Amino acid sequence: MPKTGSAKLKLRILVTNDDGIHAPGLKALERVAKSLSDDVWTVAPEVEQSATSHSLTTRRPLRLRSFGRRRYSVDGTPTDCVLVAVNKVLAERRPDLVLSGFNHGGNLGEDVTYSGTVAAAMEGATLGIHSIALSQVRPEGKPAKFDSGEAHAAGVIRKLLEMDWPSDLLMNVNFPIAKEVSEIRVVRQGRRDNRVGLVEGRDPGGRPYVWIGDFPDDVTAEKKTDLAAIADGAIAVTPLHLDLTHHGQLRRMAKAFT
Repeated sequence: MPKTGSAKLKLRILVTNDDGIHAPGLKALERVAKSLSDDVWTVAPEVEQSATSHSLTTRRPLRLRSFGRRRYSVDGTPTDCVLVAVNKVLAERRPDLVLSGFNHGGNLGEDVTYSGTVAAAMEGATLGIHSIALSQVRPEGKPAKFDSGEAHAAGVIRKLLEMDWPSDLLMNVNFPIAKEVSEIRVVRQGRRDNRVGLVEGRDPGGRPYVWIGDFPDDVTAEKKTDLAAIADGAIAVTPLHLDLTHHGQLRRMAKAFT
């Protein structure tokens, strides 16, 4: 990528998310994208698709709907949106950059394996496009305010675009709650001290149910991680690798099976 400076970039940017075409976070990220380039397109899910991970819709057709100039929805997953955008909406010229977000809430630690926001960036990277997932951490039980993300995202994106990326990487960026951030940290993916749990109850008919809804807080004993950075009021930037192979274990296993 060329040096970006502060001028508008000559890049085609695709904006998407997992919270849906009407999400406030998407509109905030569109404003950031338009501050970076005059060639911005949005293709986002018709309705919220949180925690859909890297899933595809294969058992039914998808519907593409226009929401004005360069804005579309797809009645599918975030991965569907990127595929439809690249192969149909922008088929004559692929995007140079995929921005996914701002997610309503952080995507930290184990979240990246569930996140539709991260999955959209993952699909972009799979297609050989520089891709960044951006998420706004929010207070527990309260809606997110996107002040922090909107204030700092353009600078982070410009800095990332000045770097050389391998084609099988995507970037995961999380913004702390406060608009005034302490620093930007490049950190690894962490793990929370606690895990997701179940809430049990009974419906109005007296039938028992379990609900995946006992979400852990972002506490971790691990240092130099995305969770620790956010706890310290910093922006967390984490490069994620599409290759999930553990190469050290691969070499050890290869010796064992020869």
